[in-house]
Amino acid sequence: MSGDWEELRLATVRGEVATAWRPVDLPAAVERLTDPATARETVHWGRNYLYSTLLATEAGEIEVVVKQFRNRGLKKRLRRRLEGSKAEKHWRAARALAAAGISTPDPVLLIESLEPEGPSFLVTRRLEGAVEVRYYLRAVNAGRDDFPQLRVTEFLDALAGSLRRLHDAHIWHRDVSVGNLLVEARDAESLPVVYYLDLNRARLGRRLGVWTRTRDLCRLRIFDGEQQRRFLAAYWAGRERGMPWKRLLYQLLHKSFLWRTDFKDWLRKPFRGIGPRSAHAHIPAAAAGSSARDRTVWDRLSDQPHQHASRLQRLGVRLADAASHLGETAAFLRASPRIWRRYRSLRRDLYAAPSPWSGVGVAVRPWARDPDGLLAAVEDLGVRDLYLRLDTWDESARDGEEELARELAARGHALTFGIPQDRALVRDPERWREALEEIARRFTPYGRRFQIGQAINRSKWGIWRYEEYRELLARAETVLRGRPGIELLGPAVIDFELYATAAVLNLPWNGCRLDGVSSLLYVDRRGAPERAQLGFDTVGKVTLVKAIAETSRNSGPGSWITEVNWPLWEGPHAPAGRKVAVSEETQADYLARFYLLALGTGLVERVFWWQLVARGYGLICPEENGTLRRRPAFRAMRTLTERLAGATFHGPAAARSPVRLYRFETPERATRLAAWTSGDPVTVPLPSPVRAAVDRDGRPVDLAGRRRVELTGSVLWLDL
Repeated sequence: MSGDWEELRLATVRGEVATAWRPVDLPAAVERLTDPATARETVHWGRNYLYSTLLATEAGEIEVVVKQFRNRGLKKRLRRRLEGSKAEKHWRAARALAAAGISTPDPVLLIESLEPEGPSFLVTRRLEGAVEVRYYLRAVNAGRDDFPQLRVTEFLDALAGSLRRLHDAHIWHRDVSVGNLLVEARDAESLPVVYYLDLNRARLGRRLGVWTRTRDLCRLRIFDGEQQRRFLAAYWAGRERGMPWKRLLYQLLHKSFLWRTDFKDWLRKPFRGIGPRSAHAHIPAAAAGSSARDRTVWDRLSDQPHQHASRLQRLGVRLADAASHLGETAAFLRASPRIWRRYRSLRRDLYAAPSPWSGVGVAVRPWARDPDGLLAAVEDLGVRDLYLRLDTWDESARDGEEELARELAARGHALTFGIPQDRALVRDPERWREALEEIARRFTPYGRRFQIGQAINRSKWGIWRYEEYRELLARAETVLRGRPGIELLGPAVIDFELYATAAVLNLPWNGCRLDGVSSLLYVDRRGAPERAQLGFDTVGKVTLVKAIAETSRNSGPGSWITEVNWPLWEGPHAPAGRKVAVSEETQADYLARFYLLALGTGLVERVFWWQLVARGYGLICPEENGTLRRRPAFRAMRTLTERLAGATFHGPAAARSPVRLYRFETPERATRLAAWTSGDPVTVPLPSPVRAAVDRDGRPVDLAGRRRVELTGSVLWLDL
């Protein structure tokens, strides 16, 4: 122990702990803090991952932010050995700032893995009410008053004074960017408080000259000339000598910094993904000596494999399999004319006749922490069709999967089972057959429909050539076809890569045949479901899948969407990366609109949301205290099923894009509209007055008697 800090030493980690915030149970706290699965909220999601959680300390429970640093690779290992990890350097700098009376979030714990490439963790207290300077200056530069509690002049004075104290304490931050500062307005009589983040680059104990100081100042995105003058005047107060050339130096370095930032982004863009793939700290490394085909590991947070092979390594495998890929391309080209003819015919006939509304489904997995809560949520959702993925590689999960299937079937739910593969099963046909035999024995009493394969156009799921999928399907047919009433779905191509679906379903399969076509039709990379990709919006995509199914050599005509979702801003729990992540409200809007668009075509048998309970994308968020919080998307699906139970779809009412008015007839023969716009809010006329209305989540809206209503991106349910 030294002063207010004491040494941390456990079996697998070392570090330091602040005595003021010493955890009640230190070993348990370390295990929990270093597991991203315990995150309450994603704070930042980029090169490093930051998440908040609660920590029980001897002084009481506090909310903390955990920042994890990766130490994989020779360069990072050497730096860690010679200089200390980034977490350790931040810890030392935070103590120096605290000693100098300069604000930074209170450091609570430094945790260093004893493994050479193990991660490091920095734990600090979370600041409530503080604003990231990035967002404040962005609003100021745009002329918006998004933060009325922060006046620009006082902010500039506080920022300049804080930086002056930092530099006078012989601390050179070296990364004073808008993302590494927080500002907090405390009261009207005092200046805001500025907090410093990301201190791992800081240099301590060195006297700073004008050049070095200005290199810190120039990184701030203060663009207005008058604001720059006030900021520099406040910083150099008492040292005004030479101000003209100090301003000139600031402006030169400021412009140089902006130019270098843009140039580096432009220079790096073409090379992203060529080198080894960077993985979150919780993802295990690939097996030593594994080939490029076998470098996948399981990511427990996003519930999918992670591919460690680089883009170049994957390209090498593709080139080695060039002959197979040429055959796949030829199959696609031969099938394309008849697919396109059928697609055009289906488009012409869309909405030609009323169709019964059906097909809303959701995927489920066992939830051991609260199985009764899971079943209650299924009943509350009101969805009859369920999809249960059976993780073939995890025999320990089989009992829980069977118990859930038995209970759901007893409650009258229709079950579709997914049988995914991994690389080990692809390479070991006998093990794949044994898994299928066990699944057939245990699950055919509860459902007769099985999807064979998973995301076969993604190498991380173990398939590099479509011949490998054909072999999996051949064995599945041998095992499952002997049982009466079995239906096999596939090939489960993921994303809008329907050339892959067309190729697989038209290759010579020597008698192998699917009863229906299943797709993992994720459209999240295009944002809203109405947005087009290669000229196809959601309606166009599901129509094209149907055309492929109806003209296929190797399948029946039915089309199933067994996975769709929009990932949330929840760090490594989200399966598709931060660029496509959305808020919970946006996810709920997109869910309702996607189901209406897809099932409204009458060309899709079922659409299953992946999945009911999951961080990062599920309809329900499993909270840290064990409760299952229903997200807005859950309420949106429940409202969808309630409002359209037994309804008949009569096609879109007259309305121009981006406005959608979907017209239904209820079992009582009343007219019900699902109305929304994928553009800006707009007021539209209705064919008759509103009798009653509810919003996307089923809450009543007072619109009785109206003949004009305002539409937004949230579905509005109108009884006319």
